[in-house]
Amino acid sequence: MKFNKIIISLLLFFVTYFLSISLGVRDNSVLDVFNTLIGNNKDKLIYAIINERNIRTIMGFISGAALAASGILMQVTTRNPISDPSILGVNSGASLVVVIALSFFGISMPYQYIFYAVIGAIISVFLVFCIASYNGGITPIKLVLSGAALNMIYNSLINIILLPNKTIINEFRFWQIGSLGGATLQNILWLLPIFIMCICISFLIIPSLNALSLGDEIAISLGVNVKQIRYISILLGVILCGSITALCGPITFVGLMVPHFVRMIWGGNIKVLLPYSCVFGANLLVLCDILGRVLGGNGEIQVGIITAIIGSPIFVIVARKAKMKSL
Repeated sequence: MKFNKIIISLLLFFVTYFLSISLGVRDNSVLDVFNTLIGNNKDKLIYAIINERNIRTIMGFISGAALAASGILMQVTTRNPISDPSILGVNSGASLVVVIALSFFGISMPYQYIFYAVIGAIISVFLVFCIASYNGGITPIKLVLSGAALNMIYNSLINIILLPNKTIINEFRFWQIGSLGGATLQNILWLLPIFIMCICISFLIIPSLNALSLGDEIAISLGVNVKQIRYISILLGVILCGSITALCGPITFVGLMVPHFVRMIWGGNIKVLLPYSCVFGANLLVLCDILGRVLGGNGEIQVGIITAIIGSPIFVIVARKAKMKSL
């Protein structure tokens, strides 16, 4: 059974990858794709298109897996089924600090975007927990409401900073929607080590996360340092989401949708939930990107718009059915 799941996952990756490099404003035939991949295609235009889509697809796989993993870490840590980096203000906080850095420090390199976005995401999560802990302690509902309030504040501050600066508006406008269109090999090389490090650490703390999901009392009785694991998992989730936001813009709802889908099929064991969420998150984001390219006609609909359209009703359904416990 386990072997079959691995085969199905690999097959899903292959199908999604092939569709991604084949479909778009200009579709490529199976023969063109095959010849390009083995180095026999002499058509420079087709080669350039497939090469660009190849980089974009790899970026999509990494981004989708990172956002799904971030969503799981947030949901397990807060024991809140509607926790998502975008709902808790992580995306908006990262966006605000990136805008400040663009406006006042003139950043341009991928590592600069990642650094400032992660700083913004960490500050945002810290503020959310501080606000939620006021007057009675942290509860899942208070976390969501605190995140929603800060999202509105961040978006207002972003508009205040951008309005007087037309140059930054043009640079920020495309980025703020969330897109894989600006993916480059340099971006991937900066992002990949961060992704691998965070995922590896996440796998190492899976036993503690499983214990934490049963409740603080049970986790403590099993010898888990609850506060430490909670801080580590939140930090990992913030870094994963912040780094993706830095290079692709704020892509919402992937971290909410994918864990629920995987949980319905395979249950809540983090040992199974984490790897399969990464697989489905990667494929979902790339499929949404393909959909945006196909529906966009001569242009494209940014992937952030597609995930928001799909994710919004799912968020409403999950919120209505959710049974949330206080932390």
